[in-house]
Amino acid sequence: KRQILLAFKITTQNSMSVLTTKAPTPNATTSKRPTEPPEPANICSFHSVLPEDVLEAELLKESIAWPETPSLPPNFSLNDTSGSAHSTFTILPRNGGGSWRVGDQLEVLIQIADFHGRRKSSGGDVLLARLHNPTLFAGVAGRVLDHRNGSYTAAFSLLWEGSAQVEVTLVHSSEAVTVLQKLTQEQPDRVFFRSLFRSGSATETTTCNVCLQAPLEKLCNYTDLHTGEPWFCYKPKKLNCGTRITHAKGGFRQNLRRMQEKLFNSAVNMKVYIPASGPANITVSTKPKGTKVGNVLRTKPSGYYYNGVWRSLDGTTVRQFETATKMSRCLKGKVLHLYGDSTIRQWFEYLTKTLPGLKTFDLKTPKQNGPFLALDYPNNILVSFRCHGPPIRFSSVPANQLRYIANELDALLGGTNTVVVIGIWSHFSTFPVEVYIRRLLTIRRAVEQLLTRAPGTLVIIRTANPKALSLYEAQTNSDWYSLQHDKVLRAIFKKVKVRLVDAWEMTLAHHLPHNLHPQPPIIQNMIDVRHQRSRIMSVLLLLGIIQSTK
Repeated sequence: KRQILLAFKITTQNSMSVLTTKAPTPNATTSKRPTEPPEPANICSFHSVLPEDVLEAELLKESIAWPETPSLPPNFSLNDTSGSAHSTFTILPRNGGGSWRVGDQLEVLIQIADFHGRRKSSGGDVLLARLHNPTLFAGVAGRVLDHRNGSYTAAFSLLWEGSAQVEVTLVHSSEAVTVLQKLTQEQPDRVFFRSLFRSGSATETTTCNVCLQAPLEKLCNYTDLHTGEPWFCYKPKKLNCGTRITHAKGGFRQNLRRMQEKLFNSAVNMKVYIPASGPANITVSTKPKGTKVGNVLRTKPSGYYYNGVWRSLDGTTVRQFETATKMSRCLKGKVLHLYGDSTIRQWFEYLTKTLPGLKTFDLKTPKQNGPFLALDYPNNILVSFRCHGPPIRFSSVPANQLRYIANELDALLGGTNTVVVIGIWSHFSTFPVEVYIRRLLTIRRAVEQLLTRAPGTLVIIRTANPKALSLYEAQTNSDWYSLQHDKVLRAIFKKVKVRLVDAWEMTLAHHLPHNLHPQPPIIQNMIDVRHQRSRIMSVLLLLGIIQSTK
């Protein structure tokens, strides 16, 4: 079906906003040049998806629509924008009065103000909320509701006895979101890539990207024949398209004005805590025996930390591997395929460091992008890692090692001893969301086909996670971009028989600082998640603290 779609007649478009633009058949990796059309045309779009996916893509985009944010005149004043100094949060009284109990829902009212102390009258700020107890190493992520008038409500599930402290973080002001939206709309190619072409002693380097606005005769078209994923490079002046040997990140175009840059100050208005207007913590008691709480956990967190250990609430089991031997026993006879970005490479690195019997087989590949292979012969364990196909911002990847996850899945036999872990999100942040939607839909089709021919295969999807932000990171990997993509990923795989590792909540709820690559204790908790009904989940159901979603 994909091959038929790839033969779809090319419609020339001058606009980059057309959803159904299809790229022509790509060059084969030979010395032959592509067939050149008689007329120059823009042949690609950052906003294209397969014709069959147009409706779903539109619905996905509607589902992540952000509240309207204020426009920014060229001479705007930073004092009129959202800040943390005069913003506050207030813990609201318990519904029905009385003392707080395990199983209750805590609600917090957040009021955003500008640097003058004036309350904001519109929404669109990016906020994160966490409830935690440092002594117990306990924590749970909160859910934030934007009332679109400058006020927000954060809701938390009360899941442990003792102290529970509220923490609210202003990630970005609504004015910063305006800038981020504009960046994606006007500069989707602000991160660009380069490829080296070589033939004998002759070499050339050209720029590459998802889309390049140039006539076909000036481009090398590397659109994947099987998935239809587009990729283009400017054609070298002397060498042909078949001589491409590497892919690498080329650079980043910085186009913000000085005042716009001030919206991304980590000490002032980016990833800063909002103070409480009163008490910031409460004391939680045990729920009295025989008392029915009902479905009060309306926030439905995927889990929470207690004593530093993740306790799942979404139907999965968390099993602590106290020793490497127990972990090896769990993985015995398994083939574990890891596909994605560096946040999935962390899993490979963690496993090979933790399991003494798991030995890395030296494939003479770059340390950043692999591919990697590790074997434990006595326990019959195989672990592999391969990075996803472009766009990927690694230093240098051999062109013949660029593989799309969907193609890798199509080549798998699968079965009850096969585990597939996919994590793909970080390298798509600078592009319009259609680029990410298109990639996930091709992966979903491949996952569904794998599960059809090998139903016993376990497929795990790792979500995005919040991270530390600088001015550069905000423009290329902002939590706001990640949050949007995270919602898209969850929606796309919602009805597929896969399991999610909720890296977003597992990072947000933890006491360690946010990092693109979460620290080892968080990675350990991710790997400790077993995808069966959890014992904790069953106990909470019996106690009436939560209700089944079935």
